[in-house]
Amino acid sequence: MAIYHLKGGRVIDPASRRDEKADLWLVDGKVATKDPGRKADKVLNCKGKLVTPGLIDMHVHLREPGREDRETIATGTRAAAAGGVTSVCAVPNTDPIIDTQTGVKFILSRALSDAVVNVYPYAALTRGQRGEELAELGDLLQAGAVAFTDDGHPIMNNRVMRQGLDYARTFGALILDHCEDLNLAEGGVIREGELATRLGLPGWPAAAETIQVARDAALAESTGGRIHICHVSTRESVRMIREAKSRGVKISGEATPHHLALTVDACATYSTNAKMSPPLGTEEDRQALIAGLLDGTIDVIATDHAPHTTIEKDWMFIEAPNGIIGMETSFAVLNTALVKTGLVPIGLLIEKMTIAPARLLDLHKGTLTDGADADVAVFDPEMTWTVDPDKFQSKARNCPWAGQELTGRPVATFVGGRIAYELGKPVG
Repeated sequence: MAIYHLKGGRVIDPASRRDEKADLWLVDGKVATKDPGRKADKVLNCKGKLVTPGLIDMHVHLREPGREDRETIATGTRAAAAGGVTSVCAVPNTDPIIDTQTGVKFILSRALSDAVVNVYPYAALTRGQRGEELAELGDLLQAGAVAFTDDGHPIMNNRVMRQGLDYARTFGALILDHCEDLNLAEGGVIREGELATRLGLPGWPAAAETIQVARDAALAESTGGRIHICHVSTRESVRMIREAKSRGVKISGEATPHHLALTVDACATYSTNAKMSPPLGTEEDRQALIAGLLDGTIDVIATDHAPHTTIEKDWMFIEAPNGIIGMETSFAVLNTALVKTGLVPIGLLIEKMTIAPARLLDLHKGTLTDGADADVAVFDPEMTWTVDPDKFQSKARNCPWAGQELTGRPVATFVGGRIAYELGKPVG
């Protein structure tokens, strides 16, 4: 295996509270912070660059099996590498749904043969993601699942969610929940408010999310289980998570780059690339999410990378599927919208995308300490570039930043000490 010398970069490793100009070596698949005494096969000049742990995206739709027209494990992980992401967690709402040991083993097997980054599978919390009966959680963990979620299928039955939290607690396992009251949100395609009325589109009230966040917090508190709130989008949800944490509830939350950088105004032109679930919120919601990042209420940033075909996204706004792709733009979007504007320090941003998700999921990743797995990203924080989805590694093109200029870009990604991506060269 080649030895890489990453020379003269700004090494940011929130796990060890390290932020300094230094050299780093990748030797036999591990990180070395001191010269190993062996000649490097390749020296990478990192002057003016950030050298960080590889990003960990804990909310990714790889679509395989069943919707390989949208994305595959091969294309999705190449998109990850092109975004500086070295580990992804694959949600189970595939076809068939990943709710058996066979399904989990399929994902791991296909990742072994096709993936260029680490793939960690989630399993469904309930059979068929129907929200009626718990899946065999112990068996799924044994097969290799790292957490449980019914993802875009909210569990409306309070008893089932309570049982899930209680049962998962015996394994110390995390449950991720898409918080949406289906009755309140039914038919909604855009955040309820003035713009929805003006556009003539059915609104999705903020309360549809916050009611379920309050429910999850109460059930986690009563059972002692661990609950993670996916793609938080409202200021009231942030407040509820903050208050629950102050009481010692085992609750965590994630924000997406699109909810941190965009508002409902992005829907003003009926662009389906601004349609997602939960929908984009107000500027007040966005500011609350940023405040949540700063005070620790929001634990991680995850993309909710949701590829769709161009044909699907060309449907009318009210009919088009929810979701956007995000791994190849996540660092650039956040660097542009949060770091360059002085709202969030770069070290905190890297923390929310590396060691924070690693700790939540008990993954031995997300650090640049001696002997750690050599999953490393090198970013140029000053590089400006224009987003062209036609050049993406993902199969999908549903990106709301198409044609926009962003600042900051990955220039190299290493997984296990091997080069997975280098700007301007073929991936993997």
